[in-house]
Amino acid sequence: MMKSKDIAALLDEPACTHNKKEKSGCARPKPGASAGGCAFDGAQIALLPIADVAHIVHGSIACAGSSWDNRGTRSSGARLYKIGMTTDLTEQDVIMGRGEKRLFHSIKQAIDSYSPAAVFVYNTCIPALIGDDIEAICKSAQERWGTPVVPIDCAGFYGTKNLGNRIAGDAMVKHVCGTREPDPLPIGAESDTFKVHDVNLVGEYNIAGELWHVLPLLDHLGIRILCTLSGDARFHEVQTMHRAKVNMMVCSKAMLNVARKLEDSFGTKWFEGSFYGVQDMNNALRDFARLIEDPYLTERTEALIASEEARINKALEPWRQRLKGKRVLLYTGGVKSWSIVSALQDLGMTVVATGTKKSTEEDKARIREIMGADTKMVEDGSPRALIDIVREYKVDILIAGGRNMYTALKARIPFLDINQEREFGYAGYEGMLELAKQLALTVESPIWQAVRKPAPWAIAKEVSHG
Repeated sequence: MMKSKDIAALLDEPACTHNKKEKSGCARPKPGASAGGCAFDGAQIALLPIADVAHIVHGSIACAGSSWDNRGTRSSGARLYKIGMTTDLTEQDVIMGRGEKRLFHSIKQAIDSYSPAAVFVYNTCIPALIGDDIEAICKSAQERWGTPVVPIDCAGFYGTKNLGNRIAGDAMVKHVCGTREPDPLPIGAESDTFKVHDVNLVGEYNIAGELWHVLPLLDHLGIRILCTLSGDARFHEVQTMHRAKVNMMVCSKAMLNVARKLEDSFGTKWFEGSFYGVQDMNNALRDFARLIEDPYLTERTEALIASEEARINKALEPWRQRLKGKRVLLYTGGVKSWSIVSALQDLGMTVVATGTKKSTEEDKARIREIMGADTKMVEDGSPRALIDIVREYKVDILIAGGRNMYTALKARIPFLDINQEREFGYAGYEGMLELAKQLALTVESPIWQAVRKPAPWAIAKEVSHG
């Protein structure tokens, strides 16, 4: 079981400008409100997209269902991550002390059945409370079968979902990064003026395949992604993260400790950016070139941005005409609380308020910078509060996570899913075009006029009484 000092060290993040604020492992839930994800939830969704790994949940069967495959991440090949695995501890296992034995045999079964690149073992509340030593079991299993077995000590009661993200990142840096060298470049990939530079994307999950909108642009510039932690990733890629020249923090501060520790240990420079919206996509490409410090790369980057910007602006023009002036309530969190704002403003839409429930202080500062000091930040995401804002600000569309969909539909408000369950990728220039298309189709759907009209029987009743 993780010690209090280890949890405190993860919560104390020197790279965060608001690090001096008071911190606690467990968030105190409010009566009548959902407590949100636990540390196990955060750790599993952070690492589950590593597609060729056997992910074993050490705990009761209920924990295996929590967070499994609820993030719409996609893989370009391996599908092992789609198989849910658990030790399925029962009361008898706990009473008789069989937890460690079940875990050891579960690791053997996973290796024998699937020959995974590695096995990740996620600790949960019950084995943490009864004292199962998962690190010792993982070490023994790795020595026995020669397959890397990585312990992720992420019992739910340690704290919040964000803490679980950090625990997952810390496990990768501690047990995986630096254990393998990258594959050599193909012969002829470089020339005197065209150099290939290695980078990592930290906190990119390839939701709905949106990473694939960005990869061709980076390939064109000669930027090779050693690893995305963890969208469409492979175990051997995570092993090589220490050789990157630059790390890009994509998902806010979820795994900031990974970028900081790689910088401390290997001198890897990093920056925080976003692939949502034309301007943010431009900035991300420029930041790579700036930190890599290759003048030829800078020239190619500016040429690519000019070309792509001209192409996408022409493609977006008809959509901008249809969306101009539409009023949006954006209820999400983290990096999307400000990066999606920028994308919507690119389309000529007005964001009247944005959600900040899962946003860091840096995220809130970005929001103020983009939307102004008096912008409305929404902490209360209850149905009543969201509907009140919709009516007060005459909102045309609610953009939020899937859990808010039924609130919007019952209130007959156009709704677009922006969170991890969505079916469309919105990153990169092509993703921006997809976002504009989905917004226009949603707002202009004839269903809204139909459902807002009085029901035929209500009209008939009024006529008969008249």
